Amino acid sequence: MLGFETSDDCAVYKLRDDLAAVMTLDFFTPVVDDPYEYGAIAACNALSDVFAMGVKPLAALNILAFPVSLGTKVVAEVMRGGSDKVREAGAFIVGGHSIDDDEPKYGLAVFGTAHPDDIIRNEGARSGDVLYYSKRIGMGIMNSAFSAKMIGEEEMRPAIEAMMELNRYAAEAFEGLEVHACTDVTGFGLAGHLHEMLASSKMAAILNWNELPMFDGVYHFSEEGCRPGRGYDVQEWAEEFVRKGTLNDTEYTDRMGVLCDPQTSGGLLVALPPECASAYEAHFEELLGRKPYRIGEVVDGPSGVIFMR
Repeated sequence: MLGFETSDDCAVYKLRDDLAAVMTLDFFTPVVDDPYEYGAIAACNALSDVFAMGVKPLAALNILAFPVSLGTKVVAEVMRGGSDKVREAGAFIVGGHSIDDDEPKYGLAVFGTAHPDDIIRNEGARSGDVLYYSKRIGMGIMNSAFSAKMIGEEEMRPAIEAMMELNRYAAEAFEGLEVHACTDVTGFGLAGHLHEMLASSKMAAILNWNELPMFDGVYHFSEEGCRPGRGYDVQEWAEEFVRKGTLNDTEYTDRMGVLCDPQTSGGLLVALPPECASAYEAHFEELLGRKPYRIGEVVDGPSGVIFMR
């Protein structure tokens, strides 16, 4: 049912007029030292694509590449972390495949079903829609700061907990509401994934900089140039569609470092009509104990362009 042109999160195959299969796959190398947490984060990240489309996952397959020399204890912890998150998502691990590899990798292939009319797309945002984001941003920068020993485990812990948070609850919060578009924010950062949503919807957006949720210290680390290498690549691409406005060169570069920071197991970016905003906030707070972050609005304008305010 979908091609590549709208950068949607999953493959969708219609089985019947009232039933579609929804499939995705994601895996990556370790982003934390603890094997259990690594498995949990990788599973959350893979499951997010399904939740972003408003679909409930049913089953998942493990994808595992690990050096045999590490032994079974470490691998068992990675798979336990993944299994716990799949179970929390309401799905089952039903198999998988493993190979011997010098560099560890873990992730999932995820399968779910939905009525074709109920699937939420990356396109469909409309002028006047409110933009919400469900987690704080800066996970890549925080990992860089931790690797550079600029922060310790205590300062890093909020980012790890955020990466281990399933987007199941952010998706359940908009059940029954009119959602025009949704995606999860991962490797292209907030700016990149918002751009994909806007471009496929033929819309622009205004981002309220002061409302963007960041982990403590993220903007300072961006000022210091403590960022993942991929973040600079994303920024070079994003400068084509994120408008500088009245910012000077330094302010623009530092803000772009945050907006273009690659996220691991990032949150859901949701566009919904303003009349649904209060209900979404209430449902979200009931499920997660905090409100989602209202970060901007969709406006008429050049397709895919982001204006900072």
